[in-house]
Amino acid sequence: MQIQLNTNHGIQGGEALGQYVETLMTSTLEHHKDEVTRIEVHLADENGPKGGDSDLRCTVEARIRGLSPMAVTHHAADIHQAIDGAADKIQKLVNKEVEKRRNY
Repeated sequence: MQIQLNTNHGIQGGEALGQYVETLMTSTLEHHKDEVTRIEVHLADENGPKGGDSDLRCTVEARIRGLSPMAVTHHAADIHQAIDGAADKIQKLVNKEVEKRRNY
């Protein structure tokens, strides 16, 4: 499973943030590691230096062998909360889609 992190200019984090994302996504989708081929994580600060509640966005796109790409988005006031929320959502979506495919 490939994991790619993309950030906009308003997100600072460097290698530590990249390692956090990789570790979280790997453990979150461990159960489906043979079916998930690629994960793209996009982090953005929607308001820039103006700040604001829930202005940090994490979008996670998962590519599963044989299915169209699927994506989820989570907004939060803290970047780690945004990432964690998106990880929960993508895990539920991947579980649902993989189980649906297995039942056919």
